[in-house]
Amino acid sequence: MPDIGLSNLQKELLQLYGNNVSEQTLKEIKGVLARFFAEKATNSMDLVWDDQKLTPEDMTRWANEHNRFEDRS
Repeated sequence: MPDIGLSNLQKELLQLYGNNVSEQTLKEIKGVLARFFAEKATNSMDLVWDDQKLTPEDMTRWANEHNRFEDRS
């Protein structure tokens, strides 16, 4: 496949989608991809959590913080 500025993932998916899969199969593939990237994000967050020695109390505190940004428009 010629290099037209696409990532390796985009090229691979284009080759896969060239097979004209059913809507149900497409839905299943999207689910697999979503689960894959969600798991990678969770694993990365677990590493940060362990490295920073965070606690459930830290997460509760962050969830209740009010982060205000001034309007810069």
